[in-house]
Amino acid sequence: MSDDTALQLTVRGAEKRDAGRGIARLPETARQRLGVLSGDTVVIEGERETVAKVWPARGADDGSIQVDADTRMNAGVKIGETVRIRRQAVEEAVRVTLAAPDDLGFDDSDLVRQSVKQDLLDRPLHQGERVRIERLGGSAFVVTKTVPDGTVRVTEDTTVTVTRSSGSSASETVGKAVERVTGGSSKPNAEDRTGVTYEDIGGLDDELDLVREMIELPLSEPEVFARLGIEPPKGVLLHGPPGTGKTLIAKAVANEVDATFLTISGPEIMSKYKGESEEKLREKFEEAEANAPAIVFFDEIDSIAGKREDGGDVENRVVGQLLTLMDGLDARGDVIVIGATNRVDSLDPALRRGGRFDREIEIGVPGETGRREILDVHTRRMPLAEDVDVGRIASRTHGFVGADLESLAKEAAMTALRRVRREGERVALDELEVLRADFEAAMASVEPSAMREYVAETPTTTFENVGGLQDAKDTLERAVTWPLTYGPLFESANTAPPSGVLLYGPPGTGKTLLARAIAGESGVNFIHVAGPELLDRYVGESEKAVREVFERARQAAPAIVFFDEIDAVATDRDSMGSDSGVGERVVSQLLTELDRLTDNPNLVVLAATNRRDALDPALLRPGRLESHVEVPAPDHDARRAILDVHTRDKPVDDDVDLDDLAGQLEGYSGADLTAVCREAAMSAIREVADAYETPEEANEHRDEVLITREHFDRAVESVRPSLGAI
Repeated sequence: MSDDTALQLTVRGAEKRDAGRGIARLPETARQRLGVLSGDTVVIEGERETVAKVWPARGADDGSIQVDADTRMNAGVKIGETVRIRRQAVEEAVRVTLAAPDDLGFDDSDLVRQSVKQDLLDRPLHQGERVRIERLGGSAFVVTKTVPDGTVRVTEDTTVTVTRSSGSSASETVGKAVERVTGGSSKPNAEDRTGVTYEDIGGLDDELDLVREMIELPLSEPEVFARLGIEPPKGVLLHGPPGTGKTLIAKAVANEVDATFLTISGPEIMSKYKGESEEKLREKFEEAEANAPAIVFFDEIDSIAGKREDGGDVENRVVGQLLTLMDGLDARGDVIVIGATNRVDSLDPALRRGGRFDREIEIGVPGETGRREILDVHTRRMPLAEDVDVGRIASRTHGFVGADLESLAKEAAMTALRRVRREGERVALDELEVLRADFEAAMASVEPSAMREYVAETPTTTFENVGGLQDAKDTLERAVTWPLTYGPLFESANTAPPSGVLLYGPPGTGKTLLARAIAGESGVNFIHVAGPELLDRYVGESEKAVREVFERARQAAPAIVFFDEIDAVATDRDSMGSDSGVGERVVSQLLTELDRLTDNPNLVVLAATNRRDALDPALLRPGRLESHVEVPAPDHDARRAILDVHTRDKPVDDDVDLDDLAGQLEGYSGADLTAVCREAAMSAIREVADAYETPEEANEHRDEVLITREHFDRAVESVRPSLGAI
């Protein structure tokens, strides 16, 4: 096949890890028709021409080509447009000159040159292209000259020269290159872009498609709407928990669309003088219309467009002005408004109707696949060791939003840096790696941001730490672990898993320990809610606290919400003697939230009580706390298992017969047995401590600590059973 033979393919976004690498992924059929293999070079022809290295595409053969934002910009095309692809012969480069950006943070020319050469090895280049150097933080360089001319490939023998673009001749060269890349566009953001691309957004492909449909289409093809006889959309409202990527999506759209991008934050337009706030808002919209097509982005729009009945005079006037401006937008779709908020219910209802914000898109907490994509984005510039499994990290970070995962990657990198500095040896940059242990340490210090208001954790307790109670363990496993592990089986049977489990039994039998253990077994977020902390003396605050607990749990799902001592807030409404009504309202709110659990199979409610008879009957019916698990006083075998757990890692003497001890401790609960083991250990420690004159001397003989039967006998005498006398 000759080099003149070309194919037409549709442009798609690149895989997250391919960003900045000059890769074009082609389906098998296209590669066969072009006669190219992996590693060959192709020319991508849109408004302009650029070159890329061929890699095989994954998935179905849908007649598309996957390229990143830099390649799309170099070719002058957008996602969804058609390009011509042809094979290209490539010569080895003798010399390549690149212009570094002015904002490059350091001046070590040798390091910069080496990093640029390492990133560009075996990569095809063309004069005038913009390339991103991942080893230098993703900084964008411009290829100003190649020897020989035309398309060349960088090899080990290529001389790479890096110049600063601050000189007059270099600036002129870079200016021409940028003009070539941007097609000579005079838009304000043609050269000063946000720097965020679609490849920088992980786990939000569906939401991104919706936003592009609402924003790119009206700006690029307004005639389609005219033909359909409808007005194009005027606004898109992005809402969801903090850190999920709302602002990032707006920046990426602005970067990819050839439109003016104006950001408005609430505080900068608010003024104490009457009429000045509205005037600033009008000026922003006038600026957008003067530079149309344009996107006006309101970050945290709830700060200036809250419900008018809740605001003051100034806030009400600003909301009214915003409504008027959105109604006055030109119907041709030249100006589009994007709003972002994590408090969508606090917005004025008049703003959320059709013709203003036409589409509301929820940007939710990512699932495991989404977390994997986000981690790919944040680790693609990171030198990962071979023992780092990004997929495993994604499976363990339930409830993490994009911002949390970015913090996790940063913390892992900082841990690696601290480790190297602690070792005291100067390590070459090429040898610096981020290990699995660094990520493990980072996960211990970074928690989901959606849960930081509450006592949320991923417990390390497992069923190995719980002696006996096998029936209770099995029931909890079916209620919590099975829906996460066997989701397809539940779908096949068209059956929803139980949404709530009540653990009941005498005090100290292990109800709270069981709840923590099932959370540790399944690896999900664990929210421990003590009943009394939900109650508040002000009307409506207690019900609000219940709503907020469940709202945060839904955002961080899969999660377990554990109500300890639930009888404190959910007693029988018929027996309530208080006339305040707060108890009844809390129970009613709790029942409402439990009824909504069927919509989210990844959220399970556990509750514990030692007064099941005191609970409201409506709480115990099927569909709410439908599984009732008794956690009884331990029998002989259970007591022996509990003693096994609490003596497993202790220096216990061979003369201690745990079977005999378990038989002696009739009436002791799990908590009592824990106290017996602890008291016996304290006795053994006391003996060694008293045998020596100084603490230092005693500590040197720590190997002499041995827990004997005598120590256990003393402990049994001091710890009395809570479930009845022996």
